[in-house]
Amino acid sequence: METVSTATYDVHFTEVAKATIQQYLRNSTHSKVFVLVDTNTKNSCLSLFKELAGFTLDNIIEIKPGEEHKTIATCLQVWQQLSDLGADRKSLLINLGGGVVTDLGGFVASTYKRGIAFINIPTTLLAMVDASIGGKTGVDLGVLKNQIGVINQPVMVLVIPEFLNTLHKRQIKSGFAEMLKHGLISDSKYWSELINAEDFSSIGYIQKSVAIKNIVVQQDPTEKGIRKKLNFGHTIGHAIESYFLDNPDLKTLLHGEAIAIGMILEGYFSHELCGLSRVDLNEIKKVFLDNFEKVSFANQDIEIIIDLLKHDKKNTHGDINFVLLQEIGSTLLDVKVPAELFAKAFAYYKE
Repeated sequence: METVSTATYDVHFTEVAKATIQQYLRNSTHSKVFVLVDTNTKNSCLSLFKELAGFTLDNIIEIKPGEEHKTIATCLQVWQQLSDLGADRKSLLINLGGGVVTDLGGFVASTYKRGIAFINIPTTLLAMVDASIGGKTGVDLGVLKNQIGVINQPVMVLVIPEFLNTLHKRQIKSGFAEMLKHGLISDSKYWSELINAEDFSSIGYIQKSVAIKNIVVQQDPTEKGIRKKLNFGHTIGHAIESYFLDNPDLKTLLHGEAIAIGMILEGYFSHELCGLSRVDLNEIKKVFLDNFEKVSFANQDIEIIIDLLKHDKKNTHGDINFVLLQEIGSTLLDVKVPAELFAKAFAYYKE
């Protein structure tokens, strides 16, 4: 499987991805081609991309790395640079980077001159299996995750595994959390394969995760129903991520690390409310704590995190809505969780 096809674009892998970008740029009618990178991908990935592209790129636009720079202020800088460099409605923006670059770059392209074409070339495991797929673009509002954005599809997504060689082990593990989520929400067999895998970042597992996400997205591109299942672990996970972003004295949590905690906590809700067995709950907890360091939460931390939940994008009419598990591989949508379960879930996590 060298290509996964969506309704409007293709995700190409490995050698097919390399051949596709070369052919596309050679035959391109775009007025100018821009590449968006952050400092890390400029230093670690840009030279390899230039070699693979075999094409003269018009301009490289660089942003600062990290979730704290996934803001409208950064978008303003990129929009201004595009304008200063003569980008028009026929220009192309190639987003070369992790989830921050593909999310922000997709949003910039979707809004510049009411929309220019963009290609995502993810360089992290997290972006390869999740962030660059599905058309969600956007930025944070303060520390609140992904509050501003649009759903708009790229021209294509190119998954080139050599970029993973530039990552630290912690970054690889962050992507693993999203892959495990794909198993939990859709495929118990895939979950079992992943937790026993010698190399979960191999191309076969990446392709499987992309295929699972694509099946869900194609059924519900604008997240009116079943696509919500991809948010398992993210409702409280995003609140945890936001809390750590807002407290520079605390150790920074990567997205996958926050979501791993979220999946344990929401797994507890699933056990209490939706019939997830205690055996499955304990397995979920063990798998995530075997792969991700346990984080300490004081009572005051938990109170602030619960307050941040009010800003989650999936909330409606003042209700906090969760995606929970009936069993590994099966979900329930829009479940409301009683307030008294939050403290109990954190207590379970800390046991």
